[in-house]
Amino acid sequence: MTLIQTLRAEARAAPESGIVAVVNHGRLREGLIPLWAGEGDLPTPSFISDAAARGLAAGETFYTWQKGIPELRQALARYYARHFGKRFAEEEFIVTASGMHAIQLAIDAIVGSGDEVIYLSPAWPNFAAAAGVAGAVPVAVVLDQSGNGWSCDVDKIASAITPRTKALFINTPSNPTGWTADRETLQAILDLARAKNLWIIADEIYALFHYGHGRAPSFLDVATGEDRILFVNSFSKNWAMTGWRVGWIKTHPALQQVFENLIQYSTSGVAQFMQRGAVAALDEGDGFIVSQVERARAARDLVCDILGATGKARFTVPKGAFYLFFTVDGITDSRTAAFDIVDNANVGLAPGTAFGPGGEAFLRLCFHRRLDQLEEAAHRLAKWMKKV
Repeated sequence: MTLIQTLRAEARAAPESGIVAVVNHGRLREGLIPLWAGEGDLPTPSFISDAAARGLAAGETFYTWQKGIPELRQALARYYARHFGKRFAEEEFIVTASGMHAIQLAIDAIVGSGDEVIYLSPAWPNFAAAAGVAGAVPVAVVLDQSGNGWSCDVDKIASAITPRTKALFINTPSNPTGWTADRETLQAILDLARAKNLWIIADEIYALFHYGHGRAPSFLDVATGEDRILFVNSFSKNWAMTGWRVGWIKTHPALQQVFENLIQYSTSGVAQFMQRGAVAALDEGDGFIVSQVERARAARDLVCDILGATGKARFTVPKGAFYLFFTVDGITDSRTAAFDIVDNANVGLAPGTAFGPGGEAFLRLCFHRRLDQLEEAAHRLAKWMKKV
């Protein structure tokens, strides 16, 4: 028996990220324009980093509240009051070591070996992989695509439910498709979850990156306080804090001790000085978010115009998040195409094969970057398309 064979089967089966594989291939290429990762190109603004630096200088380097400092949980309550029109107690928030950590804790709390959890695909790959590592079975329900864009058929979700199903993972606005559920779809999904006694893990990290009027619809618009919903979120996207690894869970206050215990046995809490930066992000960052969204809107329109003019790129203009998920006429293997684009166009894209069923022919482009760089990247891609 080899050393690796002594590990848990679930750990051995954890897939290599199809995104990271392309990143590793092209990371050090001179002049490459990296549009493969889900982040913008702006560093964390100074009003956030300065607040963290003050906490660090003040000696906030000891063990702290495992569920999050009271000031941060209170700031989260204020954030939800402003943006969602809902008032929550600080006991409804748990601070986590990233949005990914929030998802892992939600999985740990709900599903175990042999349980099934349904998710909408194409999807950010980390959720399905994390469920698999936990011993659960991720079940993909593929979003529908037509000339009217991406949509969710709730009847397909219902058909995928079995006696082993414990939860639904719903990401809207969606990474990578940009699909954004309307209120009626959210209500139908919630009604289904209620009827089947299922949990919903709601990933609404891109709720404010919405190109309609105001934020995207949320399960908070249709749910009651007693519904089985765990909201997982992160500071990464709204406030340019991807490297900070700070997130949160919004849950029923009766579950606070359970999640505090899970944090104790995973990370034992987020550094207090980092939480000071997160407080500043919430309380002082609304204007920064507005500027981020408007910048992303302009970038989206620029990329769509240039790639659309080729006549070879096929896509739906995304309603939310900051990704263009597109196909190219004649390309069916997006993984091979992504490597070729690195080699011959010097642009980094994520292959749709990384996003599960329904994504195989697509490429994902993160357009949350400055316009001159995006324009150059789009022209390089247009030139590449002419040769395939």
